[in-house]
Amino acid sequence: MREKRVAQAEDKPKRRIVKKAETVREAAEKSAQVQPKKGGVLRLSLHYISLPFRIIGRPFTGLGKFKPFRIIGYILWPKYFRNSFKELRQVTWPNRRESFQLTSAVLVFATIFGIMIALVDYGLDKLFKQVLLK
Repeated sequence: MREKRVAQAEDKPKRRIVKKAETVREAAEKSAQVQPKKGGVLRLSLHYISLPFRIIGRPFTGLGKFKPFRIIGYILWPKYFRNSFKELRQVTWPNRRESFQLTSAVLVFATIFGIMIALVDYGLDKLFKQVLLK
């Protein structure tokens, strides 16, 4: 009998522990912590590959601070677009699963709402035809 209970207990699926959602404050504190740089072969190889590009680009780093280029940037890139771009960088976009769930919810709601409107329209049509045509 005991062996049967043990076998049944092993067959039951284990409960998954749901991780508590991270608050904004916790995320800010986590990002504020200084994390040590990770070493490794890949990081070292990328460092040496990017070195020539950093040397070539060094003379051009001050061009953004040069006033005529800033003025041209303000003319070509109006304040509305700059602010919009800043806002878009702060958006947290849903992942694929959340997008699928939200899209499904919208489609189900639209279908149910459409059916309800069709039924009300059909009922009112029948009612008015009986009342007005009699």
